[in-house]
Amino acid sequence: RDGERERIMTEQAPRAVTRKVLHNLTKNTQPWLSCDDCFALLDEYVDRRLADPGFVDVAMATHLHACPACAEEAASLQALLQADG
Repeated sequence: RDGERERIMTEQAPRAVTRKVLHNLTKNTQPWLSCDDCFALLDEYVDRRLADPGFVDVAMATHLHACPACAEEAASLQALLQADG
């Protein structure tokens, strides 16, 4: 099974590195927060941002700026809570 996965991975054509990909790879992500840490804190972060739009968590904001997957999760959660609210 691992051999099949390796074969598939090596047969795929290399993808071009776009400006957006390069930009995301070279962003300053300090202070560092992992995706797991971000996900664990996301509910509280979004609740606090909705209650106080001026609330800033530097580590979370930095991570969300650099990580499209977590940023999308945060935006979805915020939209859901705003629709319910």
